[in-house]
Amino acid sequence: MFFGTSFFFWLIAALGTLLLPWHMQQDGLTLPGLMAFGREEAEASSALWQAIAFGRFWFWPVIAGLALALPGALPGMARARRADFLLWGGGLALVAIIVQGLAIGIQGWSWPGLNALFGELEDRQFGIGLGGSLAAVGSLILLTDGLALRGYFKGDRFVSGSVGVLVASIILFTAWPVGTVLSEMFTPRGDLGVAAAMADRLFDRKIWGLGCVTSPVNCGVFWNTLLLATSTATAATMLGLCFALIVTRSQFPAKRALRMLTVLPIITPPFVIGLGLILIFGRSGVVNQLVEAMFGVELGRWIYGFNGVWLAQVFSFTPTAFLVLIGVVEGISPAMEEASQTLRASKMRTFRAVSLPLMLPGIANAWLVVFVESLADFGNPIVLGGSFGVLSTEIFFAVVGAQQDFGRAAVLAAIMLVVALSAFVIQRVIVGKRSYVSMTGKGDVGLPTPLPGPVRTVAYLVALPWAVLTIIVYTMALAGAFVRVWGRDWTPTLIHFQRAFALEWSPSGDIIFSGGAWHSLVTTVQLAAIAAPITASLGLLAAWVLTRQRFAGRTALEFALMLTFAVPGTVIGVAYILTFNLPPLEITGTAVILIACFVFRNLPVGVRSGVAAMSQLDKSLDEAAITLRASTFRTLTTVVLPLLKPAIVTALIYSFVRAMTTVSAVIFLVSAEYEMATVFIINRVINGDYGLAIAYCAVLIVLMMAVIGLINLVVGRRQLGRRSAAAPTGAIA
Repeated sequence: MFFGTSFFFWLIAALGTLLLPWHMQQDGLTLPGLMAFGREEAEASSALWQAIAFGRFWFWPVIAGLALALPGALPGMARARRADFLLWGGGLALVAIIVQGLAIGIQGWSWPGLNALFGELEDRQFGIGLGGSLAAVGSLILLTDGLALRGYFKGDRFVSGSVGVLVASIILFTAWPVGTVLSEMFTPRGDLGVAAAMADRLFDRKIWGLGCVTSPVNCGVFWNTLLLATSTATAATMLGLCFALIVTRSQFPAKRALRMLTVLPIITPPFVIGLGLILIFGRSGVVNQLVEAMFGVELGRWIYGFNGVWLAQVFSFTPTAFLVLIGVVEGISPAMEEASQTLRASKMRTFRAVSLPLMLPGIANAWLVVFVESLADFGNPIVLGGSFGVLSTEIFFAVVGAQQDFGRAAVLAAIMLVVALSAFVIQRVIVGKRSYVSMTGKGDVGLPTPLPGPVRTVAYLVALPWAVLTIIVYTMALAGAFVRVWGRDWTPTLIHFQRAFALEWSPSGDIIFSGGAWHSLVTTVQLAAIAAPITASLGLLAAWVLTRQRFAGRTALEFALMLTFAVPGTVIGVAYILTFNLPPLEITGTAVILIACFVFRNLPVGVRSGVAAMSQLDKSLDEAAITLRASTFRTLTTVVLPLLKPAIVTALIYSFVRAMTTVSAVIFLVSAEYEMATVFIINRVINGDYGLAIAYCAVLIVLMMAVIGLINLVVGRRQLGRRSAAAPTGAIA
């Protein structure tokens, strides 16, 4: 008898419920501890044994749900009846897991109303562990299988399960934490009630003030943030497009070097760009001193405020726009451009009427991603903002300042979400429902059309000076790793690298990693390597679901995938602590919370790059494979994914390097066991140890450049069946 996927996931749920320890274990899981049935300690036992031996009646509905789902998981029954058993059984088990986890905590009932209804509960339970997690996942898939058998999602179990996993993940690691923070809006303040406190926070002049219109003072942080995000998104998208055009459509001799230089800022740890800009354009910077020496003009502190933050953000986020756009530009069909020129259209008109419109999804997605990144950026405004306040820095000071007003932070975060939602809606209106397909199942024998002269000139004039400035900024910033004391003792030295990454040998010949930075570096690389493939897989799966499937709530899911991106990292860090410090998920201080933060913080870039790339793929590719009786999963893995290699590279690179370089989100989540590289760097900066901090940054940059090369090598380039222009062989007689 053949047992299908439903039975497999029923076994997973049964294993988690009947045999494995339901709750998290204080000392972690050991081999003897895996078989938790019959244990003498309640918290180390399986759900079944806790219900039998310790009278924990709240586990019986979970067990009953799995028993009810078993007939539906077995073959040999009518499709409709199997659907009923899976729906009711999987649904009952999943709801029971959620309800009992939320209702009972470490002090008994979690809600006062339950005390009045059921009386005082003298028992307690801790967070869900391996057993509870497997039971929840298995029950979820049983429920989605039942929906597919009922005819939802066109009866496709893979699509149904994918949507179920995405929705559950977003609810668990995005909507729930964000909702927890936003609920702080409804807390009283001082003598003010809930409504008065909320109104006082919401209509604060510091948020909405327009004094800058009539006087030389700063506007409210809302207007500052909106101006900064719009300016940054526009400039970074234009720069990213220019770089993408040069790399893919020009004969520029140093394309590879330019491509690596383009992504350099994205692999830069915090504060390096800001430090480099200060060393060049600050009050005592090279440019200011040179101008004063040559012309007697003092430029002052112009780098602090909007100018400096905008410049730093454009440096930081241009790589994001480039990574989103590079695959889109490469995916444009040369045959369409050749057809246009065959009809006697000029190169410029072909670019304007054919090429540029086909790039529109990529341009719009890149602009949206950079806009939201600018909204949520914390590092650049805190270093270069001066008196120029934005929403992210105001949220930070509301959380960590003397006032510790979580309600104010929640109001500011809600405003930021509204702005992100508005940008999302505008982007959808601009892109519209037009077709941007340029890759079909047919081979494309066209040759990529060279850029028109004016476009090539503009691209060079915009991108190449920026590339030169990037080199100067990094040269100035990283030079501090090779001098003894920056600004005072310029003696060349490698002492900072030795302090951070020293190696010693024990008497027995074993290597001892004695440098102070080794622990944080190894931990960061391990967690980033785990988070990157998860982020890429979820992001591209979400992009495929959003572009290829039609179901109720699809637009809501698309916006929900942007939620953590729109909220500043400081808010996400606080939200995760407030949400996951108590049952049902006690993961604060573990590697799990850091990986979850990395995955769902960086997920939107994978989603948006995947959506942009999927917009170019003709649906006939999927339909042809399905017509040949390929399953949806096989179609996705063998037909669609090979054509999404640029999006895969984007998702993997972005998720890995962001996990290596993020600071604002994880600064509240690290522990002594799991110290991150960026937190180590920031602590060195706070202590004034700039040499060691910059040395660590230099090592991280080299390491991440090596990883980027490895990712490109492993993923490879997609094959589109196109000709390449042959090199000229000489004059033809």
